[in-house]
Amino acid sequence: MAFANFHGLRALQISSRESIFNHGSCHTRTDTSNSRCFAVKACSKKPDQNIHLESKLNSVLDSVKWDEKGLAVAIAQNVDSGAILMQGFANREALATTIASKKATFYSRSRSSLWIKGETSLNFINVHDIFLDCDRDSIIYLGKPDGPTCHTGAETCYYTSVFDALDHQPQVEENNKLALTTLYSLESTLSRRKEELSSPQQGKPSWTKRLLLDDKLLCKKIREEADELCRTLEENEDESRSVSEMADVLYHEMVLLIRRGLKFEDVLEVLRCRFTQSGIEEKNNRKPKIIN
Repeated sequence: MAFANFHGLRALQISSRESIFNHGSCHTRTDTSNSRCFAVKACSKKPDQNIHLESKLNSVLDSVKWDEKGLAVAIAQNVDSGAILMQGFANREALATTIASKKATFYSRSRSSLWIKGETSLNFINVHDIFLDCDRDSIIYLGKPDGPTCHTGAETCYYTSVFDALDHQPQVEENNKLALTTLYSLESTLSRRKEELSSPQQGKPSWTKRLLLDDKLLCKKIREEADELCRTLEENEDESRSVSEMADVLYHEMVLLIRRGLKFEDVLEVLRCRFTQSGIEEKNNRKPKIIN
């Protein structure tokens, strides 16, 4: 099947003004004496561009090792946190539609039809990039979810720990037990410490709770730890010292984020948005500080 004939692919954009398979359309202009010549050149050049892009996209789709049913595993992953959001299946048309719409699209084996994640809940997964594995038989949709991915309301579909089950640990609420990487496990622990502050305290508070209760102490520690990190470079200390001090800085800064009700994912999203911008340009475009 030709790529241009796939359902929904007319939305695939080269720019904000022209679509990739808009064969036979010509952009004309009447504001110059050379408008007729411009229109002829545009009409002669654009079909060639479209054919070239169509050929490249078909080549990518042909390279996937679809199984005997024409399917491949498709995994959605959070572009900022790295969390695995869900796993489904995609066929050739689902992958093509995802490329075109930038919305994670799968193939439903039970309904024998395409489905866009979020078409009912509006919790779309906005795709930033797509990766194929080395064997070309599985796909990753790297994107940003608009809301909870799982139909249960959990952030991801992965919240059941096999090791907890083997250790006969009681099941916990799905929203409190997710497959978290090291950084987000720390964030989860810090969030729980903040929640515990609303309950009566027994005994000496933990260091995290002390920091959460004392803004001056927290800011003092962040400045101290940042200075110690810098000194590992200035004094040419062992590399392990830099790693250790960086861990201290990161921990205390994450406590500050939790204290302010923010998530580390918010920070990563800001960093991602800066990738295509120079540091000087970004700084000049920052909103002025508001001093209360």
